[in-house]
Amino acid sequence: MLEPDEINPIQALVAGRGGVSFRDFMELALYHPDLGYYGAGRAALGRKGDFFTNVSVGPVFGRLMGTQFREMWERLGRPEGFTIVEQGANDGTFAADVLGWCGEEAPDFYGAMRYGIVEGIEVLRERQIEKLAGFPGKIEWWNKVLEVPAVAGIHFSNELIDAFPVHLLRFTDGEWRELWVTGEMGWREELVREAGLLAALEGVPRIEGYTTEVNLDARGWAREVAERIERGWVLTIDYGYPWERYYAPERVRGTLECYAGHVKGLDPLARAGFCDLTAHVEFTSVARAFEENGMGLAGYTDQHHFLTGLLAGAFGDRPPTAKEARELKTLLHPEMLGTSFQVLAVGKGVPDGKLSGFQYARGDRP
Repeated sequence: MLEPDEINPIQALVAGRGGVSFRDFMELALYHPDLGYYGAGRAALGRKGDFFTNVSVGPVFGRLMGTQFREMWERLGRPEGFTIVEQGANDGTFAADVLGWCGEEAPDFYGAMRYGIVEGIEVLRERQIEKLAGFPGKIEWWNKVLEVPAVAGIHFSNELIDAFPVHLLRFTDGEWRELWVTGEMGWREELVREAGLLAALEGVPRIEGYTTEVNLDARGWAREVAERIERGWVLTIDYGYPWERYYAPERVRGTLECYAGHVKGLDPLARAGFCDLTAHVEFTSVARAFEENGMGLAGYTDQHHFLTGLLAGAFGDRPPTAKEARELKTLLHPEMLGTSFQVLAVGKGVPDGKLSGFQYARGDRP
């Protein structure tokens, strides 16, 4: 961690470019291989880290998701070579939880599946290889989505899209302006001229000082992922809202946050590379991007209702242990992770009918 009188090394990169858009600054702060929060391996999860995730709560999340993955396999006719592709795997804990559960309790599914991880960050891939050493020959890695061969199976992510770099916009003097970071680690505003950004801002409240985000990277990601699915589903879990809630008139400060040590609201410019920068996901545009690239909406609901739909398949006739019950409370409770997280599924070449995770869904689409 930087001392108060130290100059953040990312500042030199920004100054050398004469300032950068916040989108490019966020990419540097998170993914620079030597200086970024994720790129340099500084991200710390769990109670002693910077934030909780579904995975850091405990292995029951992997058990629940394993039951959903198995059902998807069965829906496709139990094919050999069924591939689960995970992106945003951190240290590989989720993969270990899913593979461990499948190996013990769903050996037929385990035997038919392949597991792949999209990971372009070297330090994280090294941690994944170490974590998953107990599953020799079961896992392969790719640096980016476009390297993944066309698959029959699932592309899964948990808290991935919220870490994509976002454009930060403000409505000022009757015009949309993009926030840039200066070489002095301050702010300046530039008039928005990019057609894609202007189109994405159509319908967003034009209120003086209204500040918000647009995640164009998420739309490009949806296109790339859709191209790699031959037959199967994309399933992504993250915190966020549908369009009308994301861009509600009262949400005048947007959703961008900086986290470190479970404290949010920190200055993202002062702690660049040493904190997590994140923005909620606007799910309507993500779903639309998938649909525009040949995938159909297969479900959308909050995590509470999604995981509730998987409980019977995960535990059968036995009740959860005391430890599992505590983990489930964190995952399901509305005041914990249950309603802040949303689950989106899209499919291609899949049979009709709701997946178990969406049997209690309150709505059809974001």
